[in-house]
Amino acid sequence: MQQAISYKSWTPIHTVNRTPTARAPSDGGEEVVKGSMEEAVKDNAVIVFGRNGCCMNHVVKRLLLGLGVNPAVYEVEEADEAQAVVELQGIGGDGGAEGDQGFQFPAVFIGGKLFGGLDRVMATHITGELVPILKEAGALWL
Repeated sequence: MQQAISYKSWTPIHTVNRTPTARAPSDGGEEVVKGSMEEAVKDNAVIVFGRNGCCMNHVVKRLLLGLGVNPAVYEVEEADEAQAVVELQGIGGDGGAEGDQGFQFPAVFIGGKLFGGLDRVMATHITGELVPILKEAGALWL
């Protein structure tokens, strides 16, 4: 008799799913994992920050994968979104974001700097400027 294979969910290898800050119960809420997003930006040539389960993360990731870049994806839970935005603005400044729109997810960091969102990634890809930027950041070798 055959047995069914048990279902096991897993996080894909390319997805980094951490909460931006963890709170220690004994300290009265002091941040334990401070700067984990900043470390992720420094450690990866290309990293995408976005809402957990957002389809736009998938679009950005697929575009970059199609170019030969394997971006890290950092998914932010909805409850931690405001705190993540504050931390990411501190890391990237204004970068590629338009002034009146403010910070938006998905946010793409290339070479440790805020590059922009989906609209900027798509625009630079269409104009042919994205590949040289990725090569300069060390994300592409060809």
